[in-house]
Amino acid sequence: MHLDRRGTHAPLYRHGRGRALDQLFAGARACGLWLGPVRRHLSQHLQGMIDPAPTRGPHPRQMLRPTPRTTRQMTAFCPPLRTACLALALAAAPLLPAAAQSLFAPAATIDERVVTEFELQQRIGLLELFNAPDRDRETALDALIRERLQLEAAKREGIAITDEELVEGMTEFAGRAELTLEAFLDVIEQAGVDPATYTDFIRAGIAWRKVIRARFGEGRVEIAPDEIERAADAPPRPELQFLLNEIILPANTPQALARAEGLSEEIAAITDEGAFRQAARSYSASTSRARGGAIDWLPAANLPAPIREQILSLAPGEVTQPISIPNAVAFFQLREVGEIAARPEVTALEYAALYIPGGRSPAALAEAARVDAAADTCDDLYGIAKGLPPERLQRDTLPPAQVPADVALELAKLDPGEASVGLTRAGGQTLVFLMLCDRSYRPVDAPEPDLSEIARELTNARVSDLAGNYLDELAANATIVVK
Repeated sequence: MHLDRRGTHAPLYRHGRGRALDQLFAGARACGLWLGPVRRHLSQHLQGMIDPAPTRGPHPRQMLRPTPRTTRQMTAFCPPLRTACLALALAAAPLLPAAAQSLFAPAATIDERVVTEFELQQRIGLLELFNAPDRDRETALDALIRERLQLEAAKREGIAITDEELVEGMTEFAGRAELTLEAFLDVIEQAGVDPATYTDFIRAGIAWRKVIRARFGEGRVEIAPDEIERAADAPPRPELQFLLNEIILPANTPQALARAEGLSEEIAAITDEGAFRQAARSYSASTSRARGGAIDWLPAANLPAPIREQILSLAPGEVTQPISIPNAVAFFQLREVGEIAARPEVTALEYAALYIPGGRSPAALAEAARVDAAADTCDDLYGIAKGLPPERLQRDTLPPAQVPADVALELAKLDPGEASVGLTRAGGQTLVFLMLCDRSYRPVDAPEPDLSEIARELTNARVSDLAGNYLDELAANATIVVK
């Protein structure tokens, strides 16, 4: 079986320290071993710990293109050969440079199972690739420890994950990024992340869902009828609102994108409101620049979901990671979180865009000011655009999820009849006069609530609580040592 040096040990080879590992690769290749078990056994040998049941299976690409005989099958029929190969791997351990040995060292132990430093660094890389709000060492290690507990629970329940289930789960997750599994694996490898890291992440998720179904599914959780009635009659919960500062960096040209990337680390590391406001005045292209990026209270529900999720993870003063929106990169600093009376769910946004040539030139901005003074509603824009090419005025009514991210962000700041000139198109050559026409909400005379749907939501919430309690119990009963 092919051992891809660029995947599993990319960090070592990038630093020119892979010579000693060549002996491992060559021996393992001759024996037909996949690198994962070799690496795991080597790690355990260095620490005097043997994992009785390694969880990794074939390399992800081997599952996509199965061969007649897998490594596991080959070694199962030839135990002496497997022993010889393992001996070769262990004998080569003293030859590894210090950097390699540090990667094989345990970052944590969970009973007899090990999380290596290499696995931890790979998971951090995966979180960075996913642009996760929390992608620090502690978060990554907590996730890996949790997954070890989940996999051990699945083993005790006699739960196994088939290759077909694994590929299906990996494909479904890749589809969230609108990529095929092959393309998704390519992206991971190009970022220097071992695809097996992604496989392990998906495997643990599938295994845990099976555990939860086995313990708490199929009628094991019952919701009393009076509890359903109370939930149906309960008033809506208050909604969150955010007080934010923003920085919008142009990224509509290669030069602007390079500048934005150069500033991203500096801005994301800001924890002081004064420093953020100064950066907004210096770098931001938003109309809030003159106010140091300060924007008024925004209902959380008005924001696009990816932005809302990042902001929810912040403490006051903290800044989001860079958020890509069309032709720009956005940062938000949380100033304060508040509550407002619950409003009906927004089901559609109606908005109009009048495109003004000239970008942010004085003439274009003056024309936008003239339009703003003359238009109180979106209908007024038809008279203003009379005689212009039809494509200069665009009016749409769309579900919130289908509104472009940069447009949705501007609309979140507006009430019906208000307008923004914060966006440009055509590489900055066209100014967008954007007006919110209306927000559509669920009708007040909506039909009676679906009690079966409420029961399903209550059941899911109860199962989620039980699953969390069970995981806490597993952690309490395990011996967890963080190195």
